[in-house]
Amino acid sequence: MITPEETDRIIAMAWEDRTPFEAIEYQFGLSEHDVIELMRKNLKPSSWRLWRKRVHGRKTKFQKLRSDEVSRFKCDRQRNISLNKISKR
Repeated sequence: MITPEETDRIIAMAWEDRTPFEAIEYQFGLSEHDVIELMRKNLKPSSWRLWRKRVHGRKTKFQKLRSDEVSRFKCDRQRNISLNKISKR
């Protein structure tokens, strides 16, 4: 069972360009398909479509397609997100 805080964090990670699906699977045990289903259930339809369009074919979301030079999940300039302050749309 995934807690609301974990759901918020997974959604935030899924929106981040530099966080591959493999990182979400490593931390939460959810496959890419599971993340897609979670996003579908928790986002508004318009937000879901925007996210799918954004993620589709994005090299940074898939570890196998990334450059070997990228070894982190998060951008250096990205601020820390508090789990309790993530708002769903």
